Amino acid sequence: MVFYFLRNNLKFMQLFNLYLQLGFEHIADFAGYDHILFIITLSGVYLFSQWRQVLILVTAFTIGHSITLALASLQVVHFSTKLIEFLIPVTIFITALANIMSKRTTYSQGSYYLRYAMALFFGLIHGLGFSNYLRSLLGLEVSIIKPLFAFNLGLELGQIFIVFVILSFAYLFVSKLKTSQREWNLIISGAGLGISLIMCIERFLILTH
Repeated sequence: MVFYFLRNNLKFMQLFNLYLQLGFEHIADFAGYDHILFIITLSGVYLFSQWRQVLILVTAFTIGHSITLALASLQVVHFSTKLIEFLIPVTIFITALANIMSKRTTYSQGSYYLRYAMALFFGLIHGLGFSNYLRSLLGLEVSIIKPLFAFNLGLELGQIFIVFVILSFAYLFVSKLKTSQREWNLIISGAGLGISLIMCIERFLILTH
């Protein structure tokens, strides 16, 4: 009985660690740079001292993509892959444009709620983008609940790592190199806007052919 319990527990930990690592690697992989670009752009208006607000924002994004990732993996929802691949850079473009249009460095509670709602909604779209990769991994699994949870947790840890990196750069530029917070926002959001616009055009052409 003890041996059986230990063996099953070991298998669970191995499976959990595998999908945790896959989730982390997937979000941090530059091959999926559109998701990385979204997290970077989302963090573009914040400084290191505002890390709590950014993590709450990223968690809202995680909740969104966890919902659609689960629904798509369970084949509850069906969607056009080409459409989702087009909508992902659209979310980056809208986020970057909102950052650029905002000249404030602090936000009201209502503005925060709006940004959280936007991150949650955009997370729903990104979750469908993650699902194609996850479904290919889950093909041989009998139960997908545990792998799904581990994969989502890995994604969240990967996103936190990206946030830490971008906020560290924000600290370097704003606190050490004396770049204004507005200028830092324009650098990050401007890059996100330009790259996402190119992606939107490319993927729209694919979508319409």
